[in-house]
Amino acid sequence: MFGFRKEARMPTPAEALPGRSQPLPTAERHYVNGHPLKGPYPEGLETALVGMGCFWGAERRFWSLPGVHVTAVGYAAGITPNPTYEETCTGLTGHNEVVKIVFDPARISFEAILKEFWESHDPTQGMRQGNDIGTTYRSGIYFYSEAQRLAAEASRELFQKRLLASGYGAITTEIIPAPVFYFAEDYHQQYLAKNPNGYCGLGGTGVSCPIGVGLAAE
Repeated sequence: MFGFRKEARMPTPAEALPGRSQPLPTAERHYVNGHPLKGPYPEGLETALVGMGCFWGAERRFWSLPGVHVTAVGYAAGITPNPTYEETCTGLTGHNEVVKIVFDPARISFEAILKEFWESHDPTQGMRQGNDIGTTYRSGIYFYSEAQRLAAEASRELFQKRLLASGYGAITTEIIPAPVFYFAEDYHQQYLAKNPNGYCGLGGTGVSCPIGVGLAAE
C-alpha cells in the first residue's frame, strides 16, 4: 500500500533500524465500536494475533465477527522496537503488519478466528500478498497459549490438504509464540471504516477451511 516496495527478506540484527524506547501515540478507542483500544478489557476475554497481508483489509475481516470485542493493527515479529510505519516500509525492521483480536471465547472460538484467517488470504506466497511484497506482508499466526499453538497447527494441516487439492502450493505461514505487539499509528486503526473506498489488498484463494466455526448463538 502507498506504493512502497519493501524488502522480501528479514534483516539481520546488525542491519535493523534502532527504533525508540517510547511507544507511538495511537487512537484511544476503536473507531467502529468505541471500545478502548488498549483496554482494560472485560474479564475472560482472550487475544489472537495474526498477519495476512495489508493490515487495513485484514482488520476489517475481524471487527464485525460476533464475539470480537476489539481489534487493532500494529507491528510484530521483527527486531526494531516501537517502529513507525515509514520504518517498516524500508524492510529494515523485520516486522509484520498484524491484527490484534480481543475476543470472548464464550461467543466465538479461536478456531472460528482461524477459519476467517485462512479463508481471507493466500498463505502460500511467502513474504508477499498479491502485489504487496515484503516482510510486512507475510502470513503468520502468533499464539498466546499451548492450546492456540495446537489449534493453529491442526488447522494449517487441514487447510493444506484443501489447498493442494485445489492446485495451490505449500503453506508458508509462520506459527510462533506471540511476540511484542506495537500499536500502529492512529490513522491506520480501523482504516477502512474511516476510508470505505480505501485499499484492501486481500483476495483469498476461494478455498474453504474445513474446521468447525464454533460460533455461539448471540
